[in-house]
Order: sequence, then C-alpha cells, then structure tokens
Amino acid sequence: MTIHPLVILPDPRLKLVSEPVGPITDEIRTLVADMLETMYDAPGVGLAAIQIGVAKRVVTIDTSKEEGVREPRVFIDPEIVWASEEKRVYDEGCLSIPEYYSEVERPDRVRVKFRDLDGKEQEIPADGLLATCIQHEIDHLNGVLFIDHLSKLKRDRVMKKFTKAAKRDAA
Repeated sequence: MTIHPLVILPDPRLKLVSEPVGPITDEIRTLVADMLETMYDAPGVGLAAIQIGVAKRVVTIDTSKEEGVREPRVFIDPEIVWASEEKRVYDEGCLSIPEYYSEVERPDRVRVKFRDLDGKEQEIPADGLLATCIQHEIDHLNGVLFIDHLSKLKRDRVMKKFTKAAKRDAA
C-alpha cells in the first residue's frame, strides 16, 4: 500500500468528471487500498480517487467515531438514487482544501447505489455524517467541490488564498 500525495486546490484536476470504473481489477483493488491508506494518513473521513489524481469513480469513507476502530467503506461508481426533502447543515472540510471549513447545507438523508469490491451491486440508506460524506465525495467525482456550494464571495476568497499559496510554493 502506498500513501499518495493529495491533489490540492487550485489544481484543475479537481474539476474533472471521473470515469466509471468498469470491471473490478487488481489495479482497482490496489487503488482502493492506497486510497484508504492515504485517507487514514491525512487524516480524513472520506476520499475520492481524483484527490490522488485518478479520475475513476471510486470513493473510500470511514465515519467511525471510536478511537482506534476502523470501519472502511468502499463505493465504486456510487450514485445517489434518492435524497430527502429535509436539509441538514454540516461544517465541512476537505483534504484537497486544507484547514478550511465552512457550513454546507445538503439533504439530511440519501440512498446510494454502488458496487462493492467484489463488483456486487448494493444500495444503502445513509443519514447524518455518512450522508454528508457520501454527497461530498460524489460531488468530487463530478468535479464539484464543497466550496462550490458557498456564496460566490466566499468561494472567490478561498480560490484566491489557495492560488496565492500554490504560486508561493512553486517559487
């Protein structure tokens, strides 16, 4: 397993729409193992493949709260098939936008259809942090960042800050 460097804003890859996975191969299994290792190292609760530069529709999530307990979930080609009318506000952050957090309103509950690592179709309900995390990560697969849900003013401020930092780091 390999810990990969994270793709950080303003990298244009974060705006790419990821491709469907197709057959589950050893390459995909290795990608998932690497994503989990990278996510835990960061540390984060979710990671989309594009965040390590791979434009495939793969998401890893672990919302376990207990110290030292890992409950990794893998979503291949995930798709939200239902979302509640009720909304919920959550203070979101993103590994690709380090140390920036803002409140985002999303549906409180969702149903997500996906394939597991054996290629088996699954469909599960999600609420709370898991629902927020699934929506956040699926957004990544569609080239959408959580800051895209903020006002233009806030989004522009964040983009300016990270563009400046990227120029400074490149110098």
